[in-house]
Amino acid sequence: MGWSDRFGRLGRIAAVVAVMAGFGAVAPVRAETVLRTAMHSDLRILDPIWTTALISTHHGFMVYDTLFAVDEKLEVKPQMVDTWTVSEDKLTWTFTLRDGLEFHDGQPVTAEDCVASIRRWGARDGMGQKLLAVTAELTATGPKTFVLKLKEPYGLVLSSLGKPSANILFIMPKRVAETDPNTQITDSIGSGPFIFARDLWKPGERAVYLRNPRYRPRAEPPSGSAGGKVVKVDRVEWIWIPDAQTQVSALLRGEIDLIEAPPHDLLPLLKADSNIALKVLAPMGRQYAFRFNVLHKPFDNPLIRQAVAIAFNQEDFVKSTIGDPAYYVLCKSLFPCGSPLAMDAGFTDRLEGNIARARALIQQAGYDGSPVVLMQSTDNPSLSNLAPVAKAIMERAGLKVDLQAMDWQTLVARRTRRDAPTAGGWSAFLTSWGSIDVLDPASTSFLNASCDKAGFGWPCDAEIERLRDAFARETDAAKQRAIAEAVQRRVAEYPTHIQLGQYLQPTAYRTSITGLLAAGNLALWNLEKK
Repeated sequence: MGWSDRFGRLGRIAAVVAVMAGFGAVAPVRAETVLRTAMHSDLRILDPIWTTALISTHHGFMVYDTLFAVDEKLEVKPQMVDTWTVSEDKLTWTFTLRDGLEFHDGQPVTAEDCVASIRRWGARDGMGQKLLAVTAELTATGPKTFVLKLKEPYGLVLSSLGKPSANILFIMPKRVAETDPNTQITDSIGSGPFIFARDLWKPGERAVYLRNPRYRPRAEPPSGSAGGKVVKVDRVEWIWIPDAQTQVSALLRGEIDLIEAPPHDLLPLLKADSNIALKVLAPMGRQYAFRFNVLHKPFDNPLIRQAVAIAFNQEDFVKSTIGDPAYYVLCKSLFPCGSPLAMDAGFTDRLEGNIARARALIQQAGYDGSPVVLMQSTDNPSLSNLAPVAKAIMERAGLKVDLQAMDWQTLVARRTRRDAPTAGGWSAFLTSWGSIDVLDPASTSFLNASCDKAGFGWPCDAEIERLRDAFARETDAAKQRAIAEAVQRRVAEYPTHIQLGQYLQPTAYRTSITGLLAAGNLALWNLEKK
């Protein structure tokens, strides 16, 4: 039975009527326009502040809106904000919201909602933490106006508020945003272009989003994640199909409309069909990363982490997952090749596959045989082959490795645990970041080395934090680059993670779909289905 049959027209209409009734407005029964997509992961976590998982970020863009957003040129543009002013001394920032902003339940978006959302986001996100650290006062001064007063001038105010990827400052109702930052929210009421149909959500099967009739898009044309978010379909279904070949077959048969991240080895099959188009939505690509947990043996020792960076070589990893050199780039820089801060500093003698040198360093570090508990994601084609490669290399260098396979959402939940690896915790895992996430020391989540306030892995290094603070305060581009170089050299000595090359990920869709934006993230507004 095909996906189209499983979610038949009568079921869809009944569901829309039921959900819309819950919001106080039952639409007349009519032919719906339904967009069906196969995403890179199942949706299990709805809180895009609690996790940096990309699927939760996608969910956030569907149901929430942002104060500022980044366009195709990576320039920060106003989104929910109408106007803003900055005092002459650069210490007082005043923001006023656009007219007519409403949450899905009909309540107006207020400045108090924004203040509460900023505070919750700022407790979790690295850039948010830096911004709040220099904040003297953050208050709502009217229904639509709030004021940010700084202790000192800060060069990344708008870049922080308009951060393009995880964690993103999504605006939530005050009552939701007041949830403890370390506790997942359960309410997905936002003011974004889509309404999450919570009653129709079936983890492991599908998530459903309905066009928000109350949403007021900006007048500007869409660009990146900025501009007018005009929804041109009635309903979006994220259908979870764990097998990549099944995803491709469903797209070729027209049972789904789009695959977010088809595996590269199946791209020739898609290219051969004239009804299928391919588009790279993130022109700067993605960066692979090997993340350490520094709390427990063996990676509590920076020398052993250095040894892993010396043993690894990027080509083994990208060949195992991407294969085609047209879609990957070897790049030793922490900051993406092609970006202003790209450099090899500190890593000229790393990532060369030097097993003998790595083995000697591990012995020098006094390695006691503690196993590396390496988590492997098995249901994400762009990640699944990475962990076996890492295991083989680390074992050649003399480390014991316990490879534990699991689906991506289980990994995402487990990586938040601080327990010892032998008690259900972990030592390392592999993931990828959008290049726009890792452009500089302030925005790169894995460079947050603020100990308990850092993200999963919890690196703790005062020097990295000092340099990140200096970068955030500096406005001169040449001086910023010098600071970024110092960060990269320090990370070579105190590794927080290892960068394993960049790759381009095409999205596949049927040619009956038009309007797909190169937004860095998957933007499902502006899409039209013929």
